[in-house]
This record gives sequence, C-alpha cells and structure tokens, in this order.
Amino acid sequence: MSWWLVILLAFGAYGSKVLGVVVLGERQLSPVLQRCLVLIPAALLGALIAKDTFTTVQNFSIDARLAGLIVAIGATWKKVPLVLVIALGVGATALVRALA
Repeated sequence: MSWWLVILLAFGAYGSKVLGVVVLGERQLSPVLQRCLVLIPAALLGALIAKDTFTTVQNFSIDARLAGLIVAIGATWKKVPLVLVIALGVGATALVRALA
C-alpha cells in the first residue's frame, strides 16, 4: 500500500465527518436515529472480532483463537482489568496452540 493511498483514505475519512457536520448544521437527529447510531461501534467491533476469530484468509476455521476469545469474554464478564483480559486471552490462545 502506498503512502498516497493512506493519505487519500485519511482525507476521505475526515471529509466524511466534516460533511456530516456541514449537512446537518444546527439540526438535531431524531432520538431513534441517535439510539441506533450509538450501537454501530459495538456492532462493528463484534463483527470484526467474529471475522478474525472464525476465519483464515477465506476459509471458516475454529482453532486456538476461539479458546482465547472465550477466556477473554469470561474475564471481561468478571470485570477483570483490560490489561489482564488481554493477557489471559493471549495466554489461553498460546496454551491451546502449544498443546495442539
């Protein structure tokens, strides 16, 4: 990937944010739309995690990453600090890969 493409994509991302402010101006979004927009980042993050956990290149696969994800979800549910959640997930994945 060239630097020109990175710069172009950065301007495109920033431009889309500015365009939203310019188009909306002082108008307010409806409460229903605001509630929906708040949910988009969580849904997108969940989709990216699922894609990276269950696929390799173009194939569906279940491997050690699933164990790491399950451990990380459990640690998050128990309100463990983020650094420890990451360490536990990585450790579980490494352990399953070492034993497999």
